[in-house]
Parts: sequence; C-alpha cells; structure tokens
Amino acid sequence: MLRQTESLALKGKLSATLRSWLPILSSSIEELKETLEPFVTDNPFVTIEHKNQSHSKKNYFNEISKNSVSDSIETYTIFKESLYDKLIPQIGKPLFPTKKSQDIAKKIVECLSEEGYFEWDDEVLAGFDRSDIESVRSRFAYLEPCGVGANDYKESFLFQLNEFEVDDELYESAKFVIENFENLDRITKINRYDEAIAIVRKFKNPPAIEYLSDQIAKIPDIFINSGSAGIEISINDEFYPEILLDTEGLDAKNEFVSSRIKEAKDLIDALDMRKATLRKIALMIVEYQYDYFFGGDMKPMKLKDIADDLGRNPSTISRAISNKYLQCSRGLIPIKSFFSAAIDEEVSNSTIKDFVADVVKNENPKKPLSDLKILELIQSKFGVTMVRRTITKYRKALNIGSSSERKRIYMMQG
Repeated sequence: MLRQTESLALKGKLSATLRSWLPILSSSIEELKETLEPFVTDNPFVTIEHKNQSHSKKNYFNEISKNSVSDSIETYTIFKESLYDKLIPQIGKPLFPTKKSQDIAKKIVECLSEEGYFEWDDEVLAGFDRSDIESVRSRFAYLEPCGVGANDYKESFLFQLNEFEVDDELYESAKFVIENFENLDRITKINRYDEAIAIVRKFKNPPAIEYLSDQIAKIPDIFINSGSAGIEISINDEFYPEILLDTEGLDAKNEFVSSRIKEAKDLIDALDMRKATLRKIALMIVEYQYDYFFGGDMKPMKLKDIADDLGRNPSTISRAISNKYLQCSRGLIPIKSFFSAAIDEEVSNSTIKDFVADVVKNENPKKPLSDLKILELIQSKFGVTMVRRTITKYRKALNIGSSSERKRIYMMQG
C-alpha cells in the first residue's frame, strides 16, 4: 500500500511538472537550451550549460560517415561556399562537352535538394528528354562533393564507391553491401565483408552534408541498437543541456531563495520527465515494431494506443514525438513516422509504400508494372481495398516514374 501511495505521488508530481513545462517536451533536442533559457532568466542561482557534445560518436546512419557528420556540424558557422557555388564551376568540358549537356547539368543542379539528392521537377526540366537528363545526371558521379546528384543514398554510395581504387572482387562485395544495406545482418558471410563495410563507412550521407544548414542536421533523442542479444534503448544524454544549481552559502529558509530553488528543481524534473516520457515511447515502439528493427515491415500504430498504455493524453504524446528522431540500424527516423495512418487494422501506408518501391525495383525492365497492376498485387498480398489513384500518389511520393517513363529509362540503360 505504501509503495502504491509513493508511486501515485511521484506520478502526480511528474504530471504537474509536465503540464508546467510542456514547451520543454515539445522542443527538439537542438532547441532545448534556447527553450530553457527564459525559465532561468530571473534565477540568479541557476546556469544552463551544454555537456560535451560528442554526439557524433553515436551510431548515426549505421555508423556511416560519422566523422564527416561531426566535422560538418563543427564547421557550420565558418563555412561560406554553397552547394550551388561548388557545382556550377564544374559544369564544363570534358564531362559536359556540349552546350546542351551543360544546360541540362545546370538544370539538374537546380533540382538538387539541400542534402544533394536529385528530385525530378517537370517545370525545371521541361524541354529536355528524360533519357538525355539521365545520361547527363550519371556524370555527376564524377563531381565534387562525390555522391551528389544521386536519386537516393544507395545510388549516392555507388557514386562514391567509384572514387575508391579497389580490386574487382572488393568492388563487387562493396557494391553488394550497398545494394543490400537494409539487410546487413544477412550478408556478413560474403567475400571480404569486413573490408567492404569499412569502405562503405567512409561514405557521406547525405552526400552534401557539409553544405547543410544547421537546421537540417538532425540529432536523435533516442538510440535503438538491435543485435543477436536483442534490442537496447538509450537516450541521447550527451546532447542534453545541464542545469547547474548553486546554493552554497544560501539561506534556504529565505522566501526568495527557496522559491528560486524550487523553480530550478522543477526545471530539472521537467527535463527528467522529458527523458522518461521519450524512453517509455521508445519502449512501446520497440514492443509494437520489434520485427521492423530486424528488417521487417512497419506496423500501424495509433497515438491513442500509446497514450492509453502510458496513461497520457494523445496530445501529450503528439507533443513528445514532434520534431524528435530515433537512430537505429535502418537510419535516422522521425518518431512520428511510426504513427502512420493505417489503411486497415493490419497494414500501414508505410508498408504499402515499401511494397511499391520493392516491386518496382524487381520488375521486368521489358514490361514495367502499371499502377493498376501494382494495385492488383497489393490487394492480393495484403487483402486491402484501395483505388488506383492512391497507388499513383504513393509512386509519385517515392519519386518513381510512370511505367512508360521507367521503360524509357530501362531502354537507355540497356
């Protein structure tokens, strides 16, 4: 009975703290220090300091490019050259010998995301044949920063692989690792795996990471490490600001002093509550999505289900996951992506999108699948009712061309 009373008292205290400091829960980890500052402006006994920000040592994107992440974050404030400034002077002979190829290359540069990936834009690329665009884009593999102009991280890694002088066997092993990157635990027996993975770990992801603004570089709140022993969850404590309370020589009975000390302790409780809430959410995600962290499909989750399990309001859970990320073997993932809308009770739209991407990847180049055929495959596999325009919407969201467009690309590639 005593233990239950203490538990209820603690829960009440944390709930009150959480209600008092909801902005702390809502803030991204990068914004925490700025969010905390107003709470201590008039408190002479409190200072806020960042701990040693060695977050780059963590397993960002499966430890790919961890050094380049650290270096780029540290140099954001002094780097001045833009990605555009870096690429445009390279658009010339011998890679782009004709005016047409140079014009297309410059249009491709306009279609690059801040991360350096190519995003098709009908308006920008109007007037040029897709096969000519793809031919020119393939030459971006030889530009700096290497990897820029790729459609996705796998193609970017292949671009970067071409920069390494390795023998044919090691090249093929590294290529195989890249093509099966989401299933690394299943391919460890291939020839020279350790050498291949060592090469891939040197690649930058995203390719234009050193040109990103600091708003784009995301820091995970949660690390989820999966292995043969199971799953381990940890909070990114190294990036949390530290609240320092100096009460030496103070009269704790003084009303002003005691009120400021209480405010400081409430602030510390709020930070602890933030960590505890995120950890509980992570535990629930792992419970619901255990197979996902070992290469399986993402299952549909509802905020209400997590809120009910944690005894919280759905709006509180929504605040807790807003602008938060978790790092796992499958990459840096927005926590909110685990709460995708369900197509039915068993299948999430994320699973359908993954399926669309997979069937297109493995389709017959001589006879690409139409949206109607993809719809039939989905309905057969998952037993769900959908309409063709939904498939078209998903395909466009994945930056996948229509069947006729893909057929032209396949023909160009031989």
